[in-house]
Amino acid sequence: MAIVLITGASSGFGKMTVTSLLQRGHTVVASVRDIQGRNKTPAEELNGIGAQVVEMDVTDDSSVEAAVAQALDSVHGLDVVVNNAGLGVLGVQESFTPDDWRRVFDVNVFGVQRVNRAVLPHMRERGSGLLVHISSLLGRMTIPFYGPYNASKWALEAMSENYRVELSGFGIDVAIVEPGGFATPFAESLMRPSEQSDDASLVAMQEQAEGFLHGFGEALAANPAQNPQNVADAVVQVIETPAGQRPFRTVVDKMGMGDAIQPYNEQLETLTSSIYSAFGMDQMLKLKVQQ
Repeated sequence: MAIVLITGASSGFGKMTVTSLLQRGHTVVASVRDIQGRNKTPAEELNGIGAQVVEMDVTDDSSVEAAVAQALDSVHGLDVVVNNAGLGVLGVQESFTPDDWRRVFDVNVFGVQRVNRAVLPHMRERGSGLLVHISSLLGRMTIPFYGPYNASKWALEAMSENYRVELSGFGIDVAIVEPGGFATPFAESLMRPSEQSDDASLVAMQEQAEGFLHGFGEALAANPAQNPQNVADAVVQVIETPAGQRPFRTVVDKMGMGDAIQPYNEQLETLTSSIYSAFGMDQMLKLKVQQ
């Protein structure tokens, strides 16, 4: 059984994954923001089902470092970190200010880097570990009205590619899970542009964005197979797959987008392997597994 730290555990994919891991007998440290305030009830619920809750704000260096230290002390080690905390957006890309972009990247990219930097010295010392990064199909392609989110998930994908090869020799594995769109509280808290333009064309496009979201919500409601539990199940499967046998990317989608993305991922894996081999670096794509 694994000892798992998961960020953004108060709701959605995070909470479902915590529940699923506990049901499978794993030890789970669930990180939650503001556990004495707005997330007090979710934190109590997580404690109630057997998770160990730590307070962590992935946008704050000291908060991350303190939470990881607390986790390591309380459960005496970490086998897996699931970087699940994320922030979505909806709106015309032009209307998002630089501060809006910083906010998105601070959670979706820099937050992952903060957590990884806090846990990796421990994993290197042990000679094993697994980083699971929750990305998105929108980290593989773009659709309108999700600009900053698209960009942040593309950045997360690149970060994951580099961690994969830089950590393989230390016995530390990296895996990406790429969900499609699901009906979770994540969709209910999408950040809108902080700049409210009076340009008629931009106002019309923002209205189009809201209509797009409404239409997608109706499509989700009509497709019960697009169950967010599928994402939690995929994360559990990645964790429980033996080291050295895990897929680097796992697509989770029943809306049709995933079927188109999967061949793209496979082609990129072939291309990457070919280029690394040509430069004599192919061993970096192979995880060093402890015997």
